[in-house]
Amino acid sequence: MPVEMTRDRFEELVRDALDQVPGELLDMMDNVVILVEDEAEGDTELLGLYEGHALTDRGWHYGGVLPDRIFIYRNPTLRICDSEQDVVEEVAITVVHEIAHHFGIDDERLHELGWA
Repeated sequence: MPVEMTRDRFEELVRDALDQVPGELLDMMDNVVILVEDEAEGDTELLGLYEGHALTDRGWHYGGVLPDRIFIYRNPTLRICDSEQDVVEEVAITVVHEIAHHFGIDDERLHELGWA
């Protein structure tokens, strides 16, 4: 049975997960925004998504672009979790996973590191 949780509480968990990311990494993030949405359009199972240009792909030509976006999806996360503690853990994993994409780390490497 999915966990029931308000959007405000879920957003609080996302903020808490961001607070656990080392400050030196957060300081290196550039031109990126983190958003909470209920569902990904067209994919009801997606927990998070990074849209943008990873730092490793930016070159001299990068500039004047809209911020990259990290989406954390509330409803799919709640559907796969059995308790609030499960949600806390899944949100933390998803936040780190999507931030890693911003730094150019792909899914294969994230799986190797245990963040997938």
